Amino acid sequence: MKKKIIHTLVYTYETPVSLEEHLICLKPRSNSFQELSKFDLQIIPSSNDIFPFLSENGDDIFKVIFTGYTNSLTIKAESDIETKIHPDLYKFKNEYDLSLPFKIESNNSLIGFIKGWFPNGQHDPAAIKIAQEALVGINNNVLDFLYQLIELIKDRVKYTPRHMGPAWTSGRTLSERVGSCRDLAILLMETCRCVGIPSRFVSGYQFMEQPPDKYELHAWTEVFIPGFGWRGFDPSGFGLINHNYIALASSSKSELVAPVRGSFVGTSKLKSELKWNIEIT
Repeated sequence: MKKKIIHTLVYTYETPVSLEEHLICLKPRSNSFQELSKFDLQIIPSSNDIFPFLSENGDDIFKVIFTGYTNSLTIKAESDIETKIHPDLYKFKNEYDLSLPFKIESNNSLIGFIKGWFPNGQHDPAAIKIAQEALVGINNNVLDFLYQLIELIKDRVKYTPRHMGPAWTSGRTLSERVGSCRDLAILLMETCRCVGIPSRFVSGYQFMEQPPDKYELHAWTEVFIPGFGWRGFDPSGFGLINHNYIALASSSKSELVAPVRGSFVGTSKLKSELKWNIEIT
């Protein structure tokens, strides 16, 4: 399915400011599940230098260096992309050992994706508890575990939009019994890591046949399954993702895939405002 995405962000400042370095993460991936044919990035003010680079996960990021002062910053990313059908893992034959825990010691590149989400590398006790529940009655098969885990999460946490603030810990999401897509993505990621499943946080878009009043960025989780590679699962949606999902970037930390990261220098207590719009057709 071919899609056009126009993502616009406009920052305004009540007095002129000096913009510090900004990192922009708005270029969709191009891989087996989505093929990017066109990408255009426009930035105003034009007095800037743009340096593209790859993140530690191989995603495209643009470093922008500004000069001078400005009352506003406009960032507009336009993408033409074709998404492909995702094979149903539950119906696809796989000769690899899918029993838990995975034996990934020979693949050092995956070790970092099973560490705990807490700064000290430990797993959240709340995530450990729900992981233990999801293991009951499944004979340690990873696909059965994921199916049962997502059903448990949906039963205990109600999805609700939350525009501001970082992703919550698994413990807070489970205790509040509500969570945004990024909160649920962190919960699924951390719970999978508790049982040795490599997983990472993903930021992107979800196309809808009946468009909402306003599209927003979406978040889900990717897990690494032997024989299947990295596959996306959305605990705030229908589980295994499909061709309506468009991935931008992935990381162990949700803040590292924010669409824009940066700062400015201005007068004390200066007020700023952000207006944004996402079009997907």
